[in-house]
Amino acid sequence: MTTQITFFIFIFIFLIILFSSFVTVKQGTIAVITVFGKYRRILTPGLNFKLPFIEAIYNKISIQNRSVELEFQAVTFDQANVYFKAMLLYSVLDQNEETIKNVAFKFVDDRNLMQALIRTVEGSIRAFVATKRQSEVLILRRDIVEHVKEQLDQILETWGYHLQDLQLNDITFDDVIMKSMSQVVASNNLKAAAENEGQALLITKTKAAEAEGNAIKISAEAERQASQLRGQGVALFRQEVAKGMSVAAKEMQDAHMDTSVILFTMWTESIKHFAENSQGNVIFLDGSTDAMQQTMKEMMSLNLLHADKVKK
Repeated sequence: MTTQITFFIFIFIFLIILFSSFVTVKQGTIAVITVFGKYRRILTPGLNFKLPFIEAIYNKISIQNRSVELEFQAVTFDQANVYFKAMLLYSVLDQNEETIKNVAFKFVDDRNLMQALIRTVEGSIRAFVATKRQSEVLILRRDIVEHVKEQLDQILETWGYHLQDLQLNDITFDDVIMKSMSQVVASNNLKAAAENEGQALLITKTKAAEAEGNAIKISAEAERQASQLRGQGVALFRQEVAKGMSVAAKEMQDAHMDTSVILFTMWTESIKHFAENSQGNVIFLDGSTDAMQQTMKEMMSLNLLHADKVKK
């Protein structure tokens, strides 16, 4: 009986030792092994073997990304309070043994790490903002992030971490400053709108004046060409009339007829033309015999004058 109990005890102790010799490390985690409090080695994800009662798991370090939200205040060069809300994303630098040792033993616990990390970020941003004016802070969001990442990366690497990203989600000022900034923006918008409206009105009037000038030029050019064509047409008409009268007068002279008949015919044709194309206009003509004889004499005088010029 005693032998059986001893056997069962031995089996039980053996099973305890056997099961305690195997360790499962989750994915995304690195286990740090110590021997009597001294660093020995690391265990990667999966099933691992360790010496029971000698090797102990000191800490399990996550190599996944971690995030922390920050809220803090800074003061600009012109003594304006700026309030920041930021999100910090960081992770273990790599899975090398030296990096894991730094992560495991640099800080007492994660609480101290977070405190140091937050204070470092706040101090870096405050130092940068202290050199800038209030009006510059909002447009320097990217510069602030780059400045902090440049300084923080060097510090975090000595701790075994790497800064993945820093996002400044919100940047605000005191209510009085925010109100004054809104007024400045509104006045600038009104000024820009007035300038744009003035430019648009100037462009509209300029284009209208140019269009009117071009229309006047085109109309004047068209009138000039029309007048020129009318003058040419009148000149050609007179030439043809003169040729026709010369031919008719020569034929009548050859037939021993009075050329004044031509003038009389032209006179009657003119009166006929006036009557047909007057369009309601009234033209007063002296239809007496004396008036007709006087008109015939004047026309014959003009005809003789024209004949003398042709001979010369």
